[in-house]
Amino acid sequence: MKLILVGPPGAGKGTQAKLIVDKYSIPQLSTGDMLREAVANGTDVGKKAKAVMDAGNLVSDDIVNAIVSERLDQADCKNGFILDGFPRTLEQAEALSGMLSDKDMRLDKVVELKVNDEALVERVSGRYTCGNCGEGYHDTFKQPAKEGICDRCGNSQFKRRPDDNADTLRTRLMAYYKETSPLLGYYFAKGDLKSVDGMGDIGDIFNSIDNILKSA
Repeated sequence: MKLILVGPPGAGKGTQAKLIVDKYSIPQLSTGDMLREAVANGTDVGKKAKAVMDAGNLVSDDIVNAIVSERLDQADCKNGFILDGFPRTLEQAEALSGMLSDKDMRLDKVVELKVNDEALVERVSGRYTCGNCGEGYHDTFKQPAKEGICDRCGNSQFKRRPDDNADTLRTRLMAYYKETSPLLGYYFAKGDLKSVDGMGDIGDIFNSIDNILKSA
């Protein structure tokens, strides 16, 4: 199962990716993880990436593409993978198409988690976690049974991500749609794109994705 999972920040891609990984025993490949792994392993492309980052510059598409290609050659990708955060541009999508063709691979599906933006803003801006065990909570949807005390570990210290606020999320959503809309059109034209409602119950969303993957 070779899959790209796309959706705006806060749409639940990480949660759904974990469920897919558990069921299909395929790796989730994020560009950040792949980059750090290549640098840590000291591969040729990892050394190039490290030199660029050490100089304070952004890693070029050529290097990112090479890192993805290198990662897809590893044994755990033989039966499939989930790409997370790649491709981000049409140029990267074309590069991915070429590298998959060279490896005799083909994408099975591109699954988009569709969301209601304002509902997503409420979902994300209200979330917080226990500072000790990481249990997740929400101002509206899930508060501790006893105010100020974590249900799981009894800790009284909670934290919020600094970017989990309405203004920041709206800015991130604008960037996401600007960056991703051309990709959705690209994969729709190729017949690879399927969309699911990303605002429902986690289990229902996964069942919708799973049905798409079963039909791939």
